[in-house]
Amino acid sequence: MSELGVNKLGLALKLDPLVAQIIVVTNFDHFTTSDVRSAYLALKNDPSLEPNKVRKNIYAELLKLVKKGLLKKKASNIKGLTRFNKTELFDVNNLPMKNDNSTSQPSPTVVHQQHLLTKLKHYKAELLLNIGESEAYKEVYSEFPELIDDIQPQYNAARDNNTRILGKIKAIEGLLSQVNP
Repeated sequence: MSELGVNKLGLALKLDPLVAQIIVVTNFDHFTTSDVRSAYLALKNDPSLEPNKVRKNIYAELLKLVKKGLLKKKASNIKGLTRFNKTELFDVNNLPMKNDNSTSQPSPTVVHQQHLLTKLKHYKAELLLNIGESEAYKEVYSEFPELIDDIQPQYNAARDNNTRILGKIKAIEGLLSQVNP
């Protein structure tokens, strides 16, 4: 769980690249450790991972960012509802991740594949976020059916966005299958 990155502020960060990839999603803010864990487990797709252990590791990763001033922690009296917000210092470019310290250059095919995999993981994280948004609209509608005129356009937009992102995922998966037959 430790890739070394040095951000523009000169701060050395040992940060899990997948955690970084999840939290850099534009709309991903005001989140809990469990939110990040859910996306992490979905992206990892590894049934051997223990959710409680993963949550503890992610919490430690998020605290690193709090200490560096990139995230702000807002504690709650209710257990499990501690939320994290991005600060004005938070910038995708502040979290560069180095793959390794070796001097050998990967082949162009490997670089393209790595780039495609990064995009794929990003789109999957974005899709999870948008699915949550769609589910929230459904929940609000079930609680307040009289708000259908207000909710329906937002729900339709979220659903359309899900379809668009799913299309991007399918395209990248298709490209990856061509690169890796």
